[in-house]
Amino acid sequence: MISIIVFVILFLCGTLYFAFNVGKVRANILLGKAEDRSGKRNERIRTMLLVAFGQKKMFNRPIPAILHLFLYVAFVITQIELIEIIADGISGNHRMFRNSLGGFYTFIVGFIELLSVLAFVGTIFFLSRRNLLKLPRLNMKELSGWPKQDANLILIMEVVLICFIFMMNGADEVLYNLGHSHYTSGINGENSFNFLISSKLGPLFFGNFDVSTLHLIERIGWWGHIVMVFTFLNYLPFSKHFHILLAFPVTYYSNLNKKGKFANMESVTNEVKLMLDPNADPFAAQPEANTVQRFGAKDATDLTWKNLLDAYACTECGRCTSVCPANLTGKLLSPRKVMMDTRDRITEIGELKRKNGQDFTDGRSLLGDYISEEEVWACTSCNACVQECPVNIDPLSILVDLRRYLVMEESKMPTELTGMLTNIENNGAPWQFSQSDRYNWAKED
Repeated sequence: MISIIVFVILFLCGTLYFAFNVGKVRANILLGKAEDRSGKRNERIRTMLLVAFGQKKMFNRPIPAILHLFLYVAFVITQIELIEIIADGISGNHRMFRNSLGGFYTFIVGFIELLSVLAFVGTIFFLSRRNLLKLPRLNMKELSGWPKQDANLILIMEVVLICFIFMMNGADEVLYNLGHSHYTSGINGENSFNFLISSKLGPLFFGNFDVSTLHLIERIGWWGHIVMVFTFLNYLPFSKHFHILLAFPVTYYSNLNKKGKFANMESVTNEVKLMLDPNADPFAAQPEANTVQRFGAKDATDLTWKNLLDAYACTECGRCTSVCPANLTGKLLSPRKVMMDTRDRITEIGELKRKNGQDFTDGRSLLGDYISEEEVWACTSCNACVQECPVNIDPLSILVDLRRYLVMEESKMPTELTGMLTNIENNGAPWQFSQSDRYNWAKED
């Protein structure tokens, strides 16, 4: 009875605390500007299934993609076993689904064990790649400190979780062989659970222990497993691994326009249409429009909710930075850092507003305090980062809005662009001669 009470308290506290932190993240995302991403439902579902569920873009790099697939499938499928553990914890039973499922239960647990072994291999590979092989994109400056610790910590937690799974199943296998398992009904003369991996590992590692020690090991494995699950769950909102959950909405709301098509500001577009309409009366009263607070973006709250969702969904894999031509030529820009900075800033803003009221400002901004003008102007707008991202995150749209603010509100731009913009304004073209003279070079002498 005590174990049931402890489990229920753990379950409720873990679930409620996770929901509380997810609510804070959601509130932070909703601080962004409105943007309509509701159209093309079928295409969005297809994109989500291919990119998030099918991990289509991961396979641009096959070896890490396959190993990541091991972790991904193991994470999804092992939730089946978690259902039983929760049911056992609440009811006080042990392997309560085995009688009803029979041989299928043995197959499911065996398959989960196989996936756990593959996930263990993948986890060791990813730990080695970060800390022994020191892959350049996983050891860049923006990952120093907490981001690197975060990546290692989550991988270590996965290893510990897998070890608990095999402690639980392995010790239970030996106990079942001896006739002392918590699971006592429906034995029907069997002397083994016949689980794929633990039926071999259990006797190998635990075969020489006495019954009381085996019960202790099995309980440590069971409780360790569920505690690690809730620890992992509540760690996600503070970690880059929140992408495990956010990959699905972020790909569903992907930008389905062709790459290179920029979003225009509605207020500016309406003004231009008014100026170009020969039948429009400039002195007539116009419909009331929303007050334009800012051209472009200076702070994270000037970005759209989708930009902020992208920031929380970023897994910091660095694939965007590894293909960025600006970064490859030694410039300061790193698209991964742009997403990390955006997430850090909106998290900071959200916490400040919750503590001090929605109107509170701290005098800081995303542009300047987090992302420098040099980084913004280093971007070539090539969309390589967008193309490479495994979950269709769009760092370019953030950089474009930051540049838009610099040009339209601060009149700041590199000197190389000043002449071009002046020529476009005066001549309708980026060159120093008018449109009427543009084709003079083609005329015969």
